Amino acid sequence: MRHRRKGRVLGRSPSHQRALLRNLASALLLTERETEAGEIGAAKVAGRIVTTLAKAKEVRPLVERCVTIAKHGLAAGDAARQFATSAARESAEWKRWRESAEWSKWAQAVAPAVKARRRVIRLLGDKQAARILFERVAPRFVDRPGGYTRILKLATPRLGDAGPRAIIEFVGAEASSAAPAPRVERASAT
Repeated sequence: MRHRRKGRVLGRSPSHQRALLRNLASALLLTERETEAGEIGAAKVAGRIVTTLAKAKEVRPLVERCVTIAKHGLAAGDAARQFATSAARESAEWKRWRESAEWSKWAQAVAPAVKARRRVIRLLGDKQAARILFERVAPRFVDRPGGYTRILKLATPRLGDAGPRAIIEFVGAEASSAAPAPRVERASAT
């Protein structure tokens, strides 16, 4: 019996499960990066990956948690900007600001943003995916209270073992992706 044992095992050891979920979450975020046309490994549609249904259901909470953490980090970063300086680093003005009380207020205000970024890096294990999350994905969902991803079941199973496939994508990804393919009208038999 599996009393109080939540989650799917996915046929892997616990460390392998964590690595799998980290890689899936990072792959979903890395589809948002800018790529050249025809680049090897470029995503067909930004913000979308195809995987099995069980894996998609398991990775969804991790991605949602990371987006929520990033949203809180963005809010803290915005609050810290009022104490920041626009002076060039190591200039005389910057050094005066560094010694002032404004710097301590800035450091106090920016600490939650740094903590959020470090926590996301620890959850994902990928700095590039964390950067994309903070720069592109989280700003899209600032006004949304939750439910950043959706899972769509695919009708055709996987070819090798007939495993049920699904798409996991960010909500609103269809606005940033290419236009859908036009519908083909059937000719009448008259």
